[in-house]
Amino acid sequence: MIKKLVLAVLALGVLGVSCSDDDNPIKTSRLTLNLDGLEELGSDYVYEGWIIVDGNPVSTGTFSSVTFPQTFNVDKDDLNRATTFVLSIEPTVDPDPAPAATKILAGDFSGNSANVSSNGIVGDFSSASGKYILATPTDTDDTNEESGVWFLDNSSGSAVAGLNLPTLTDGWKYEGWVVFDGTPVTTGTFTAADAADDNAATSIFKGDAGNGPAYPGEDYLQNAPAGLTFPTDLKGRTVVISVEPDPDNSAAPFTLKPLAHMVPSDAMNHTTIMMGDGPVKSLSGIVSR
Repeated sequence: MIKKLVLAVLALGVLGVSCSDDDNPIKTSRLTLNLDGLEELGSDYVYEGWIIVDGNPVSTGTFSSVTFPQTFNVDKDDLNRATTFVLSIEPTVDPDPAPAATKILAGDFSGNSANVSSNGIVGDFSSASGKYILATPTDTDDTNEESGVWFLDNSSGSAVAGLNLPTLTDGWKYEGWVVFDGTPVTTGTFTAADAADDNAATSIFKGDAGNGPAYPGEDYLQNAPAGLTFPTDLKGRTVVISVEPDPDNSAAPFTLKPLAHMVPSDAMNHTTIMMGDGPVKSLSGIVSR
């Protein structure tokens, strides 16, 4: 009797495995992401991975945690045929099944791994440089010139663009910031270094004498955020250029910050000041299949 029971259990086990294979004809393989430098996006956006198969994007799943490694189950045949991995930023509630324009990492597979980077898909900031001046051209008061920052170079006697930055891909914009005791306050978003930024005509901080020069920048003269006082003195503050998703996921600076500089304590008004490298010029990682 015991022998017959054992044989019956073994038969059920074999049958169970056989039925499982028949019911799951699609086989999956593991895709592992080990990415550096990403930050959490908040509740409105998520990251989504994509593999490019025969020229078409195939989603590998979404995630919000930026703790790695993370593993996803992906169709085995698709994964074997994939040539490229791409990471995008997507709305949490996303009616569009295609990847958004805001792509942050990409890299081609070589064997079973892909070295992914933001350099090609967002921009290469290895040669980025910047200059700025302290000035407040949007009011008629010449006693508060240290309360404004403009990303221009006037060292030749006439103003030219102060920022040397690559053209961004779709889905991204630059944004200037001044950090006041840990509180970043925007100077405005922009895509071109030789034109006024997006808030030139709508800034609540500028004075009442005009929009200022046709370059990115800001005067901090009125309507200061809570805890701050305008006009102020930018010496000792940190000036930053970040790269932001468009549409933006947060009112705070994004993780990509190619340029930054603490304004010297002896900085002279209306005089060109050189920026330095920012804390994050690129993002990278390894994707394994």
